[in-house]
Order: sequence, then C-alpha cells, then structure tokens
Amino acid sequence: MTSLDRRLNAFRPDLADLRLKGKVDASRFSAGESARVTTPVLDVHSAPDRGAGMDTQFLCGQLVRVFERQAGWAWVQAERDGYVGYVSEAGLGDCNEEATHHVIAQRSFVYPKAELKAPIIGAHSMGASLRVVGEEERRGTRYFLLASGSAMIARHLSPISSLEPDYVTVAERFLHTPYLWGGASGFGIDCSGLVQLSMHMAGRQAPRDTDMQARGIGAPFDPAQTPLRRGDLVFWRGHVAIMLDSLEMVHANGHTMTVAREPLREAIDRIAPLYGQPTGYRRP
Repeated sequence: MTSLDRRLNAFRPDLADLRLKGKVDASRFSAGESARVTTPVLDVHSAPDRGAGMDTQFLCGQLVRVFERQAGWAWVQAERDGYVGYVSEAGLGDCNEEATHHVIAQRSFVYPKAELKAPIIGAHSMGASLRVVGEEERRGTRYFLLASGSAMIARHLSPISSLEPDYVTVAERFLHTPYLWGGASGFGIDCSGLVQLSMHMAGRQAPRDTDMQARGIGAPFDPAQTPLRRGDLVFWRGHVAIMLDSLEMVHANGHTMTVAREPLREAIDRIAPLYGQPTGYRRP
C-alpha cells in the first residue's frame, strides 16, 4: 500500500476514508458525513484525549467530514486544508445554513443584542464564518445580527466573498498576538498558522504545517540571485517567517512568544545555534 501522510489522510487499522479504499488497509471504510464547526475555536488533537498534543485549530463555520463519533469525540477531516484529527463532538453542528460573512478583525466580541455596553457572550477570531440575518444601528454604531440572535460590530465582518488584497498586511494585524503551539486563531497562533490564516483571508489557500508549506507554497528561489521582497517566505527546520520587505520579517515565534517583527539577519544569527541556517526560501 502507498505510504500516505496521516495528517492529510483519514485512515486507521479499523476505519478509513472511503476515498482511500485500495490505497490503505482498514477493516472498514466510510464516506463520512458533513458537519460545521459551531464553537469559536475548536482544538484538533492527535488522539481522542485532551492530554494529547494539539495539532491545529478549526474556526467557527469551517466544514469538516466526520468519520466517527465516540465518547464525546469526533474523528474528522477539514474540508479547507484536509487536516485530520480528533475534536470535541460538542463543537460540531449541522450544515443547514450557509455562512454569509467572515470576521476580518483580529478578534471581535459577540453581544447578546445590538448594544456594546451589554456583557459579552463570546468572541470570534479573524477567519470565522457566520450567518448574518439583519442589521441595526444604535448611537451611531452599526451591528450585524447573527442567526443565533446575538450581535457583532458590523465593521468587523465582511461578506464571505470579499478578499484582502495583501496577505502580508493581514499578517501584520496579528502583531503582539500570543504564540501558541498548534494555534490558528487571533487568540493564539503559531508560525505556520499565521501564514495559513493570512493567506486564507486573501483567497490564497496554504497547507497547515511548516514542512507542507516548504514544499507546497509557490516556488523556491535563491536569495543570492533573486533579491528578497515583501511576501516571500523564509523557512528553517520547523519554522517559517514572512518577509515585510527585503530586510525585515514578521513571524509567530517562541523567542518572544508573540507575533513580532524582526530583522532577517538578526533572526538568522539568533536561530543558527539552535536550528541552523534557513533551509529554503519560497515566493508565493
């Protein structure tokens, strides 16, 4: 049988995606069922155990294919990037209603009604997709009303079809966001999560993990022959950064434990003793 990446292919000895039949060995195959993430941020684990490592996160509104539900856990695969993992079943709902808008602010609060002085009842990250059913203005502030009956600041949302013109500008909005291993939201994010979410907001799909991005985004180039420019990606072993211009980059990193700007030369010198020189450069 073909060796497949388990992060991107749903297969276990006892159960596998029907689309993998003939490619993997499993005692049972399933086509799965569609579901939508209903919680603001849904952690994705490597095993059905909260103590297992968090590999990534799905945002509200994302579609997933569910292959198994058991003991409060669901084994799923994301429609957007194909990532496979275990999530809390309570964070999933049906797909009856299509989202109309997505969040474009780094984070935005949810209010029980169109009133910014009301105690908040939740918050969503940039990239969350929601269904707007109406709008209301109060004291000069415009609100979008959600299907749940709650409200959000209208300027923090945009039609689902609208795209950001520059993914690097999106990444800059995350400056000072806490670093979180496996994080993929405005509440906490890691280096490859920053690249993926920023590109998604600009309509440019990217794989989730650093090694996937180092193989699958754009084309490689040699900075000794082709000068670096805004939007280029710099890779180290297990790390990625986005160039702001030819000299400075932005990245979610464990050194500052935030999303931060840093001169490329300083980053290379700082990282070298631990992880060596950059392993590659790619131009999306």
